Amino acid sequence: MPSEPATIRTLLARSAQELVTGSPRLDAELLLAHALGKDRSYLLAWPEAIPSAQALARFHALLERRGRGEPVAYLLGQREFWSLMLTVTPATLIPRPETETLVALALQWIPAGSGANVADLGTGSGAIALAIARERPRCRVIATDISMEALGIAAANAQRLDLTNVECRAGDWCAALPDIPFDLIVSNPPYVAEGDPHLFQGDVRYEPRNALAAGPQGMDALQRIARCAKDRLRPHGWLMLEHGYDQSQAVIRLLQDIGYEQVADHTDDAGLPRVVSGRGRLG
Repeated sequence: MPSEPATIRTLLARSAQELVTGSPRLDAELLLAHALGKDRSYLLAWPEAIPSAQALARFHALLERRGRGEPVAYLLGQREFWSLMLTVTPATLIPRPETETLVALALQWIPAGSGANVADLGTGSGAIALAIARERPRCRVIATDISMEALGIAAANAQRLDLTNVECRAGDWCAALPDIPFDLIVSNPPYVAEGDPHLFQGDVRYEPRNALAAGPQGMDALQRIARCAKDRLRPHGWLMLEHGYDQSQAVIRLLQDIGYEQVADHTDDAGLPRVVSGRGRLG
């Protein structure tokens, strides 16, 4: 006797048991909603609905890829950051909640209505630049990246979100910046040590390596940005850098040695050191 067609309820229960991830039920819900072309709320409202054969095939294909470790964000092609839905691809780092610490800190410094010049170095999907641009529409925000593919994603995100105060420029860190003084330079650069075993585990395996790792201690990009940004800031402009949970003291010393003032570290919502800020000297 043929088996009964699977309902949304049974599909989710079965898939959550089969997936070996950190959040199997959530993953299953996101993938099934995507396969159905619906919001997650639809799954709750219609648990006894029976997906079509085409939707079921899409769902099983997504489950198989997720089972191999592909990140949900890449499977969906999007990730929410600072209430902005951003397109992401394997050419861009997946925006993470802890990076919102950097955005919040930047917004504390930029007054509402300010027309400050702001740069986001290594923008990837544009997450930081676009969040700042949305909250401070009078600012001029320059988003840079050495990857033309990533920069194309950032530009497309800006256009879709109708953020006209963002300019995307190609180049290596400060080399891509126009010849204007900046009030604020921010960056979430690669800061993982090249030999770190986490690079070969879980979702991270699928993200662009050059957006994650930088040198044997993970400090290479942080050092380059700290040095070049000092010459691109207005007198008393600010540099804000995201870093690894165990790099706080090293980044503080780096900025102090280069000559930044009022250097301080700031914790994320988990209480971990996450962002170092420093102010350029006057003159």
